[in-house]
Amino acid sequence: MFPVGPAPWPRLRVLWALWALLVVLLAPWRLWAIQETQECTWQVVLNNLESVGKNDAIDHFVDQELYTVDKVFDLLVDAPIDRDETYLGFPYYLKINYSCTGEVSSEALVRKGHLTGLKPVVLVTFQSPVNFHRWKIEQLQIQMEAAPFRSPERCDAEEVCLMSWYTPMPIKNGSVVMRVDVSSNGLGPFIPNKRFHVNINGFLERGRDHELQFTVGNELFHLIPRHFVNVPSRPLWYTVDQTPVLILGGIPEEKAILLTDTNFKDFFLVELSIDSCWVGSFYCPQASFTATIYDAIATESTLFIRQNQLIYYFTGTYTTLYENNHGSGEGWVRVLANECIKRLCPVHFHSNGSEYVMALTAGKNEGYVHFGTITDGLVSFKLLPRDRSVCNAILVDNCSITWAVFIAGDYNLLMLVEIVGPTSSKYFQVVSYDLVSDYLVVLYTIPEFIPDARGLEFLMILGTESYTNFPMVPKGMSYNPYNNLLLIWGNFLLQSFNSENFIYLADFPKELSIKYLVNSFRGDMAIVTENEEIWYLLEGSYQVYQLFPSKAWEVYISLQVLQQSSRYAPNETMVTLFYEDNKLYQLVYLIDNQQGRLIKRLMPVEQLLMYQQISKEYVLERQGSHLTLSFSNFCPFTVMRLQELPNPQIYTRQERYRAQPPRVLEPWGFHSENSLAVYQGLVYYLLSLHSKYDKPYADPVHDPTWRWWKNKKQDQDYYFYLANNWRSTGSVHVDMTSYEKIYDLKAENELPERIFLDKGTSYSFSVFLTTRKPEVQHAGPSFQVLSPVDLAVVLADPDCIEAMVKEKVLVNRNSVLFWVTLSDKRSCFDQGISGHHLMKTSMLVKVLGSSGHCFQNTNRGPRMQSNLMVPVLIGCPPGKRLAFDITYTLQYNRVQNKHYFDCVKVDPEMPCFLFRDIFYPFFLIQDLVTGDSGSFQGSYVLKVVGGGPTLDTIKEYSEEEIYRFNSPLDKTGSLIWTTENTTTTEDLAFNIMSHNSLGIEWLCLENSPCHDTIPHNIFAPEFFFKVLVSNRGVDESTYCDYQLTFLLHIHGLPLSARRAFLILLVSASLFVGLVILYIVCCLLSPYMVKVCNILRWKINSIIGLESNYTYSTPSDSRAFSHSGTVSWRSSRLNSRVVYKGAEENKAET
Repeated sequence: MFPVGPAPWPRLRVLWALWALLVVLLAPWRLWAIQETQECTWQVVLNNLESVGKNDAIDHFVDQELYTVDKVFDLLVDAPIDRDETYLGFPYYLKINYSCTGEVSSEALVRKGHLTGLKPVVLVTFQSPVNFHRWKIEQLQIQMEAAPFRSPERCDAEEVCLMSWYTPMPIKNGSVVMRVDVSSNGLGPFIPNKRFHVNINGFLERGRDHELQFTVGNELFHLIPRHFVNVPSRPLWYTVDQTPVLILGGIPEEKAILLTDTNFKDFFLVELSIDSCWVGSFYCPQASFTATIYDAIATESTLFIRQNQLIYYFTGTYTTLYENNHGSGEGWVRVLANECIKRLCPVHFHSNGSEYVMALTAGKNEGYVHFGTITDGLVSFKLLPRDRSVCNAILVDNCSITWAVFIAGDYNLLMLVEIVGPTSSKYFQVVSYDLVSDYLVVLYTIPEFIPDARGLEFLMILGTESYTNFPMVPKGMSYNPYNNLLLIWGNFLLQSFNSENFIYLADFPKELSIKYLVNSFRGDMAIVTENEEIWYLLEGSYQVYQLFPSKAWEVYISLQVLQQSSRYAPNETMVTLFYEDNKLYQLVYLIDNQQGRLIKRLMPVEQLLMYQQISKEYVLERQGSHLTLSFSNFCPFTVMRLQELPNPQIYTRQERYRAQPPRVLEPWGFHSENSLAVYQGLVYYLLSLHSKYDKPYADPVHDPTWRWWKNKKQDQDYYFYLANNWRSTGSVHVDMTSYEKIYDLKAENELPERIFLDKGTSYSFSVFLTTRKPEVQHAGPSFQVLSPVDLAVVLADPDCIEAMVKEKVLVNRNSVLFWVTLSDKRSCFDQGISGHHLMKTSMLVKVLGSSGHCFQNTNRGPRMQSNLMVPVLIGCPPGKRLAFDITYTLQYNRVQNKHYFDCVKVDPEMPCFLFRDIFYPFFLIQDLVTGDSGSFQGSYVLKVVGGGPTLDTIKEYSEEEIYRFNSPLDKTGSLIWTTENTTTTEDLAFNIMSHNSLGIEWLCLENSPCHDTIPHNIFAPEFFFKVLVSNRGVDESTYCDYQLTFLLHIHGLPLSARRAFLILLVSASLFVGLVILYIVCCLLSPYMVKVCNILRWKINSIIGLESNYTYSTPSDSRAFSHSGTVSWRSSRLNSRVVYKGAEENKAET
């Protein structure tokens, strides 16, 4: 049994009263105010479309397909919406409620909150994807106000029985991890902000009956005590900030894992559908077979497990990540089947658009590492080192790799190697392997015995120190890329900031052995030993604190018992320990009243350190007949505040949109399913405008929502009039001002989560400290105040960033004010794409002598002060881009060329430019985060990289063609354009342009693709050029490699001389032929008329002769003869008349 509850401690009898007094003194201040202020908390669950309004419905994020809401929008006749757009909705809603301590009916609380004006405000943060080659890197947030919705269940007693608040749960392509922060609008009861993790679960699917089922195995619905009781805890491994689904193995004799998509707010026990083959052999001996899953690692889309010597992986179904769904539909995939894998090692951070995992081998490939790469869910392994094993490289016969750490920023692999010497003695070395150069070197040889610190907190290992008889037994390594801290752990702790010079931390007892480390990567870490003790270390300090078991833990447990907390029990077992949002959490299995349950609870690090400090530093003094209790406070200050913080968005690069629900024309303000569907469509359209805004041609107004309202702003008063008079169609009013992008977020008196620094930029703030014991010295007529408070700024990479600290002593306030400025030194980063390949470093601000001693009481409990660690990312920040300034380009070209001729067929999105005019391009640097937009003042290189006479025939040019078409050194007559600028790149290959350039003259020489373009109609030929603009290598003002590719429409291209002559010849021939034909027609027209008249006469004669014939019967022959005579005479008479008329016509002619 591994308890985490209170353990019996021997106490002196006289201290029983002291501990009882401590329980009262150390209780949080909220205990005295609990009768006046209720402790309330938010509750958020996910509901699909069919579950809206149902009381107990809880869903998991499985569906990733959108649905149309056009039918609802068709009802909004008089509304400021674009009817040509397709409005879609997201598959889920967020259902929001709250509960308070001491209240039985949560429904009554929600009703009360609604009637007092409470409206939850939801902030959804989308995590950037791993593969930045496929998706754009951005820090995107959307802030939504929740809409009240009345349950459709019948209620006779009250107007409202059940109600909740709802907001759409948006999804974004490339993001599967979402953080949901819920806060209050400031009305109604006080409810602290709370964060939830709502992630997409790609390992669930809907069966034929639409019920959810796992694709990785079968769910087990009962937690059996033997799965957790007397079972050691195990580490939780995953890619930091990128993993939507976490898994945890270690369940004895079961091929089952714990799986969660909410960071263990809830979880599933799943039996995996793996084959569990036994493939032991002479090169991979197995003493016994077990079904236990020993190692489990989760990445953005793929799960890895190790059972015995085999490893498997399973790729989830994530349509938001991949263009094609290529999840592991066939089940778990077994890899490295012919290898003997003894351990999986995690890589906590992604790099270069991929994630990584490492498998350590035994047997035939001992001394190698199988390095796994996961890109878009596709897994591949390669054997490292490439040419020879580690043993051969370091010239030893027998060695084994115990642990491996991958430093992604340097493409460097650190290995902890165990070496067996000739006399069977063992020693360990830290070996570095460069993946790029294939170079391997020994960095450090670990001492065989633990050093003798002689009462010191730490000891620098120089080789001259004395040692104890305790052997050093290394078991693993941990690396923090933000501060370059490498830790080697076992029954000791060694730390180094350069992987060569190590410091021994003597506070950790050598009798204990570390099982695993839990790193927050924000300046602190937790240590779990083999006997389940928990220790705590602040990075940058040398003191290690014991959290459990300890007297401080007993005090805390006593307080929890007084509060009748259900999260603690006498019989409990820790399952794992992990960090979430910079706070340490436990996953604990409790047995209370013979009922077992698995819960996630906060590890109270600050309370334990505070109780531990006070319990050690107290004095009992007798005053008269009684004892008085006094404590020593080692914190050198009483107040610490951060001031003069700049607006955070320019440094955090957080883009934020704001959306409010449409106004409903209903007396109680409750929404219907139709109005919620309208809310879905509006939020979708807002985010779609954001995604469409990343286009090469800049809009006249730098805001993604400008296109939404540009043609409707003039009618805003009309829509407002309809809403105020309850005449809006569909009983819904869409307010244009409720959907916008926020550019002016204010600082919250705390350092940001991270800081992005471009070339030469800086971040400034001030620290205000009120000291405890000022010292005043008199120097002549003035006083000089010497404060015992000193502020230190520790930089992880002083060659890349620098800090300047200025101090001002405020005598009258017994305080000290420090101004801190962090600046980039312009030396450690080359140019890169926005958000790509950023260099990780950090800044640690600390008050000397205060680590682990200073705490601040907040409404969420005590918070540690004096150690402020901020990750710093150097490079081109996300959210900055280069755009073609078409508005100013058209204006400037019209002025310079004295005219402007657009194409015959006008395209407002892509205006045309005339070939014979000089072309003056201008570009904008747009900051999508702050809303700044200004002319690009730097230098750039312009290249035509593709083109075609039509949009459908545009082709990409090869590197050789790009050189011929754009280089001033070309001698083949292939240039497309030229300029009078004389500045070129260092190799003279391309011209360097700027906003002051003399313009571009189009050439289209004989061997260029735009030469002799065939016109498709009567108008002049046109051509579409695909233009690439880049400042890489020619602009030293920024780390950003601005790359812009856009289409340029040129019309009025000239024809070649040969084709022009051919067209002239053909045209002249046709013209001459037509003239000759006209003359011939004029000369022959009289004869043609005469011939036509004769033909007409003959035709008429024939027609007249046939029309006068009559027929009779044979019995009346006389009549027949008489008739024929008359007809003959008549015909002769007619012929004479016709002939006479012909002669008269001839005479007139």
